[in-house]
Formats: sequence, structure tokens, C-alpha cells
Amino acid sequence: MSDPTTADLTPPRGVVTVFSDIWCSFAHIAIHRLHTTRTRLGLEEQVAFDLRAFPLELLNDAPSPRPGTDSEVARMASLEPAAGWQLWQAKDWLYPSTTLPALEAVLAAKEQSLRASEQLDLGLRRAFWAESRCISHRKVILDVAAETGAVDVDALAEALDDGRARRSLADQAALAASDRVDCSPHLFLPDGSDHANPGIEVDWEGAYGIGWPVIGSDDPKVFEDILLKAATE
Repeated sequence: MSDPTTADLTPPRGVVTVFSDIWCSFAHIAIHRLHTTRTRLGLEEQVAFDLRAFPLELLNDAPSPRPGTDSEVARMASLEPAAGWQLWQAKDWLYPSTTLPALEAVLAAKEQSLRASEQLDLGLRRAFWAESRCISHRKVILDVAAETGAVDVDALAEALDDGRARRSLADQAALAASDRVDCSPHLFLPDGSDHANPGIEVDWEGAYGIGWPVIGSDDPKVFEDILLKAATE
């Protein structure tokens, strides 16, 4: 079996490869900005997003702590309120204990098309961050898929049942654990360049889950440069 950490991360022209986790608030902002900027620039037919998994729970050997995500909501929402945010509103026991099923579903949807995968990924992020839905649950994943209008839900259910995207998830976790991918989100472009957490410089006040993110700078315009470069180089 080939070593996934030696894979070529440079996508073809017209594609932006994005490593991220759905639990990551910085990725929620980046994905929102990729979609909205692509629409504003009129590049929806020229640029697609290839979503890859950066599964934090595997890298950290533990589920993402809820105090961590709770501590990020207000600060990150102030940077990009239109992405959709709220503190968790459902019952405590419905808070997702894992994002692996959701990440696997996004990878499985690529069998249909990159657009199907993009829309499912975007829907699942909003379901978690803005709608307090348990995205570790199969029914929620399939409900979100149906709501996108872009995913063949029966085909996705079949893919989840036979686990055909699980190998890809494991391979991408190995890449995420290597020194080739730095963080969630990390973007790779056709010209060989890459952007870790594009546009945002961040530090942390106190330990994760106890303190809060401190934003040094935020430049949303970087997404224009990323998309224009992906479309032309």
C-alpha cells in the first residue's frame, strides 16, 4: 500500500484543496468566505473545492472539548457573522461526540461530484455552528444532505452503510498528522502554493477550553486572491 503522506497535494487548475474539520471555527469562516467570494467573483463554474479531512479528534486522541468550541463562538462570529453562529441550544446529550461520520459523508459525496461534497460540507458546518444539530448522527447527516438539494441521499446512505470512504478518511488523517498539512483549515492551490488559516493571525489567551482566541489581524481579501489564482494558474 502506498504511503498517503507522499501524495501530491497540488490540485489541478480550477480546484482548491481544503483540509479542515467541521468542529473548527476557523474552518467555518474559511469555507464560508470561499463560497461567498466565489459567488461574488462569478467563479462558480471555474473553481471547485476538494474537501479533505483534518480530523482533530484523531490527531488529539480525544473528542473536541465543548468548552473550546463554546469559547470561540462570540469572538469568531464577530469576524464573520454571516457564516451563522450560536451557542449550543439543543440538549446537552445531543452535542456531537465525534465529527468522523460527517467527515466521511463529505468524502463519500465526492463520488457524486465535488459540488455535492461542497454543499454537504457547507450544510453540515451550518448545522453544527448555527443550528445546534447533532452532526454525528446518521439521520442528521442525511437530513442535511437532503436539504442541500445537491446530494443524492439514497446514494450517500448506501456509501455510508458500506463505509467506502473510510479508507480515504484514514489516509487523510495520516496526511493531517504529517508535517505536510499544518492546521484546519489549510488550503492548497494549483500553482503549488498553500495557505494555512488564510487571512487570520490568531493567538490564545489561556489554555484551550479555558481561555479564548485573540485575533491579531483578519484580511478577508486573501480569498479573492486565492480564488482568482485557482481559476487562472
